[in-house]
This record gives sequence, C-alpha cells and structure tokens, in this order.
Amino acid sequence: MVDEIDRKLLDVLKENSRLSFADLGRKINLSPSAVRERVQKLEEFGVIQKYGIQLDQKKLGNDIEAFILLKVFPGQLVHVLEKIKTFDEIMETYRITGSQNIHLKVAVKNQLCLQKLLDELMIFSDTSTFLILSEV
Repeated sequence: MVDEIDRKLLDVLKENSRLSFADLGRKINLSPSAVRERVQKLEEFGVIQKYGIQLDQKKLGNDIEAFILLKVFPGQLVHVLEKIKTFDEIMETYRITGSQNIHLKVAVKNQLCLQKLLDELMIFSDTSTFLILSEV
C-alpha cells in the first residue's frame, strides 16, 4: 500500500506540510500531478489523518512544558477523561499501560499555573510530573 516514494513524500510532509505539490515534487523527483494523486491516495487510505501546526509555547507566554502521568483512582477514569478535555493547558493526552493510566503533555505560563493544574488533577488521581528541559 505505501511504497518507497510514498515514504519519501511523508518524510517531506512531516517537515513541512504546507509545501505546494510542485515543491513536494521537486524534493522527491515527481510531477506536481503525481504528488497530488499520491497525497490524495494517502489521505483516502487514512495514512494521512490530519495536518497541523507546531506552536512555540514560549512565544505564547507558556514558560513551562511538562509531562504529567496520572494514576487514576478506581472508578474515576471516565470522569477524568471528560474533565481533561476542559483544560486548555493540556496539549496531548494518551491512555497508557503500566502503573499509570494517562500521560499528559501540558504547557503553562509559570509554576503557579502548573501547581493549580496539578491541584485540580490530584482530586481524581495520583500524579507524577516531569518538566521538559528541551526537545531533542
């Protein structure tokens, strides 16, 4: 279903999904129409599920990014999953295996905002917090 040319195309799209079909074609040696057909095929098959943006959280005023692992108290999982949707600070949420149930990636303005978020999460779960120092 996905051949070597598709993989090259996906690698270029991961770096910059805003490139035109002509620019994509130049990078992988295909015509713009061939690139368009391949992109449409990848979208139709669900290989490409969505396009997005990556934000600089510091420029948005969020000086702290962190991972928070939650060990949800028994009987609270459904409620926690709904509550998590209400927090603007939470950028990514994953259900995971292991001793914790949920893995969050958050961005907050400062330590006080992180503390407030943790206080709200601790009502439903035990938390473990890891500050992000840099992206590698």
